[in-house]
Amino acid sequence: MVKKMNHHQNTPRFACHCTFLLFSAALFAISTTAAHPFDYADALTKSLLYFESQRSGRLPYNQRVTWRDHSALTDGLEQGVDLVGGYYDAGDHVKFGLPMAFTVTMLSWSIIQFHDEIAIAGELEHALEAIKWGTDYFIKAHTSPNVLWAEVGDGDTDHYCWQRPEDMTTSRQAYKIDQNNPGSDLAGETAAAMAAASIVFKKTNPHYSVLLLHHAQELFEFGDKYRGKYDGSIAVVKSYYASVSGYMDELLWAAVWLYEATDKEEYLTYFVDNAASFGGIGWAISEFSWDVKYAGVQIMASKLLEKGKHKQHAHILKQYRSKAEYYLCSCLNKNNDTTTNVDRTPGGLLYIRQWNNMQYVTTAAFLLTIYSDFLQDSNLKLHCPTGTVDHEEILSFAKSQVDYILGSNPMNMSYLVGYGSKYPTRVHHRGASIVSYRENKGFIGCTQGYDHWYSRAEANPNVLVGAVVGGPDCEDDFGDQRDDFMQTEACTYNTAPLVGVFARLLKLEGNNELELVSSY
Repeated sequence: MVKKMNHHQNTPRFACHCTFLLFSAALFAISTTAAHPFDYADALTKSLLYFESQRSGRLPYNQRVTWRDHSALTDGLEQGVDLVGGYYDAGDHVKFGLPMAFTVTMLSWSIIQFHDEIAIAGELEHALEAIKWGTDYFIKAHTSPNVLWAEVGDGDTDHYCWQRPEDMTTSRQAYKIDQNNPGSDLAGETAAAMAAASIVFKKTNPHYSVLLLHHAQELFEFGDKYRGKYDGSIAVVKSYYASVSGYMDELLWAAVWLYEATDKEEYLTYFVDNAASFGGIGWAISEFSWDVKYAGVQIMASKLLEKGKHKQHAHILKQYRSKAEYYLCSCLNKNNDTTTNVDRTPGGLLYIRQWNNMQYVTTAAFLLTIYSDFLQDSNLKLHCPTGTVDHEEILSFAKSQVDYILGSNPMNMSYLVGYGSKYPTRVHHRGASIVSYRENKGFIGCTQGYDHWYSRAEANPNVLVGAVVGGPDCEDDFGDQRDDFMQTEACTYNTAPLVGVFARLLKLEGNNELELVSSY
């Protein structure tokens, strides 16, 4: 039995004072990249496979991850609502609404931005299925205009138990937000996810797209009208996915996605009028995550600035862009004050914090890639305090981060599970670490799981293909140990941003549009 760990808490940033030499890191990146070209098509395929491993509910006939089976088929029954489906967020079996919604938003943004590249790679159908598995659940969870079911399962009891999802005996208590127990952050992120997904399905499934948009608009209205943090209404989530940034970033995030989906002026007005009071043009942030959405909001606002019809809002949109550029420049190590730049490991990996650092790397790679394309299309450059950066340099750095994940690092380890010849084999994941239910249907209880499977020195019997683990420490060291959840646990929101980036790099590889350019 291990004690409960608050392993999803987004704690305040503690800088790990890693020393690094930019020159040596650049030499390392050049030598390893040249020696090991990466198969981005294979990485894309594997990344989408991961979401099938995380499915909760009744699995479909075309399920490709065959070591998984049906699970949590009575979710919501005690509360009289059907909450079967959705995703387990990581290596446990709680369905947390906030990170699940962010995962779906990032998958949707990947398709919106890189639809053709994903289609050419033959992965569009799988990407759409990954999104729809999430949005189908959100439709179920949004049972009335002002009610959204936020969580199924209890983190405390779940973390005392090491079981396959198919054997689950832990609490499946469900928790909701409503007008008396608000959760503007959760409502806002779920609205953003459904609005973004409505854009994705607009041509291929128009009726479904309209349904998603209807839910998104209702959720936004609910979150805006009844304001409050969801962890103030649902105490059990505080130890796992506490909303440290509050709800204002999610309301701005929802508004900008609803504007993208509808082109309705009311959402743009909301986004502009609340820019200052909600921190959109006040907060300069150096991370983008399931909790902190400001950088994503600011990037999207920057893109709006180039559209002629938004000239009357240019003053506010330019302030949004200024904050977006702060984020980008901090990732690129080009802010004047070095304390505001994101730390890097000696091997060149962006380093935000010790616990599941890869989530911040993958979101940074995504936003850098998005902005690189935006600059290229607009014939613009990024102006940082220490110099001007062109789109090629930005994309080159994003690529360096992805290549690090795929194995261009001092450990020669792929942090994308199942990719390459060396990757984590003892991922902190209940289902992957225990013999497959389809292979052995004999019941495995909580303590039996800990005694016989959690503590094993051997590799997991099931490979969690496509998962991105927490990754190395600030010195590039990685211990492939099941009990080291900070490094070996994977989460859906780690992998989701890479779907788009892999597709973009696949196009880059095909076009040879970028020579090896790096000053990093």
